[in-house]
Amino acid sequence: MTKKQNWSVLIGAAFLMASSAIGPGFLTQTAVFTEQLGASFGFVILLSIVLDAIAQLNVWRIITVADKPAQDIANAVFPGLGYFISFLVFLGGMAFNIGNIAGAGLGLNVLLGISVGQGAMISSVVAIGIFIYKESGKAMDMFAKVMGCLKIFLACYVAYISAPPMAEAALRSVNPSQFSFTAVLTIVGGTVGGYITFAGAHRLLDARIVGEQNLPVVNQGALSAIGLASVMRLLLFLAALGVITNFGKLDPANPAASVFQLAAGQVGYKLFGVIIWAAGISSVVGSAYTSISFIRTFHPFIQRFNREVIVGFILVSCAIFLAIGKPVKILLAVGAINGFILPIALGVMLIGAYRVKIIASYKQPLWLTLLGVAVVVTMAWMSVGVIIQMLSPVL
Repeated sequence: MTKKQNWSVLIGAAFLMASSAIGPGFLTQTAVFTEQLGASFGFVILLSIVLDAIAQLNVWRIITVADKPAQDIANAVFPGLGYFISFLVFLGGMAFNIGNIAGAGLGLNVLLGISVGQGAMISSVVAIGIFIYKESGKAMDMFAKVMGCLKIFLACYVAYISAPPMAEAALRSVNPSQFSFTAVLTIVGGTVGGYITFAGAHRLLDARIVGEQNLPVVNQGALSAIGLASVMRLLLFLAALGVITNFGKLDPANPAASVFQLAAGQVGYKLFGVIIWAAGISSVVGSAYTSISFIRTFHPFIQRFNREVIVGFILVSCAIFLAIGKPVKILLAVGAINGFILPIALGVMLIGAYRVKIIASYKQPLWLTLLGVAVVVTMAWMSVGVIIQMLSPVL
């Protein structure tokens, strides 16, 4: 692979991870938590960026040096553990994909006036078309780049015209007046939780960008992915903050749409349709690809018919959404679900980084490991706190 091809795949992997993270849930979660926490949500975003970067650097480095997908590393740490991790990630990926299809359906509903269900079916066909294409790897990379750039450009426009209070946002980002464990868990889970943690790293495995010699570019890819997702998160936060400050409450039925509509009228509403469709369809691609990559090595049939299994995954996700509906509630729930998975998956990867049979002579930097352990402990603590909050009305 030439240096130019290498760089193209690396950027494609970064956009795949970022596009997976910048899904419809991302839009809805950002709007909802900005309304709840105001400018103090900026602190949650900065905290999530730090946690995201640490998680991604650890995972991308360990997987590419080991030259094994995460489930095989987990099985090498403890027999059977990879199947458990794969089960969690697969279920989380399915939950995310239902939300992604819901978001894509909402986007076409806004743009074309068709029902959300019809929009979901059309979007599923588009996603399937990418995987049916004989050079699906290149198509996926290009699609992720185009959709990622489109989302950032449109969010930048809306953030500008909503005129957010920048001084207050900067102050509360380092000195918050409010805080929410649920917001952090949901935002981190929605950005690097579940399958998203592994989307870019597994793409690099397929492209054969592996080994210690590639660690510098792997680092660049991981940080680029977090950077792209973080820019989008900050733009959406500023847009929502500007709208809430200048126009008041958001529509609870579709909070993300009302950010764009209140900022730019009917044009803004149509822009929201474009953004949430782009977010939904690109996340469907990332979710389906990565979720199936977690079970692909378990049976020769899945390896042989990988594309067909991915297509089936998308069709099942679409069918479940059509059966249950309620897109906004789904989009809020999936981030929290995947936030629970992160401490388990990252913890296993950190253990694998110190097993010679997995990484041979490679030495993971101690500072990176310690930071990774801190993320595991923090996310586990927050997960327990959120579960206690959820159960407290019942107990």
